[in-house]
Amino acid sequence: MTTTTLYGELPTALLARFADIRLLALDVDGVFSDGRIYLGNQGEELKAFHTLDGYGIKAIMTLGVDVAVITGRRSSLVEQRMQALGVRYIIQGEEDKQHALSKLQQQLGFSAQQVAAMGDDMPDLGMFACAGLSISVPDGHPFVQQQADYITQRSGGFGAVREICDHILQAQGLLDVIMGSST
Repeated sequence: MTTTTLYGELPTALLARFADIRLLALDVDGVFSDGRIYLGNQGEELKAFHTLDGYGIKAIMTLGVDVAVITGRRSSLVEQRMQALGVRYIIQGEEDKQHALSKLQQQLGFSAQQVAAMGDDMPDLGMFACAGLSISVPDGHPFVQQQADYITQRSGGFGAVREICDHILQAQGLLDVIMGSST
């Protein structure tokens, strides 16, 4: 049995799993961005973030879903963007993502089925181990895709995060309630 979503048909049982999500844990490079890092002549680093993703994050947080970014790199750009979106849990420079997510999950008191983790490469598999719902992107590493419960239609940096936010909102019956700005 399937359910129609904004992104096509989804098995009804899978969409139902999105209804339980209270914490969405996300990698940054390859998920929030397209995975490319631009370096300028003066050593400056640039990344592109999509406003669709920003709006989705703000929408689910407004409706009570916590969001965390867990990344192995450190970047002031990531800090700035996540703060602008109101993301409270920004964990950077953490190579052991399983430990980081497990610690946050315990701190917030969420069971595994209340946690979704989204990543695109091998270091993200640790987050998958803590989450009841694991998600990758179509341009993610093939092994990570094999471990994922769901692979987004949209690519990393091009609305993949928004797609997951929309699934959460639809599963919780709140898709038509969201409003605000994408900052």
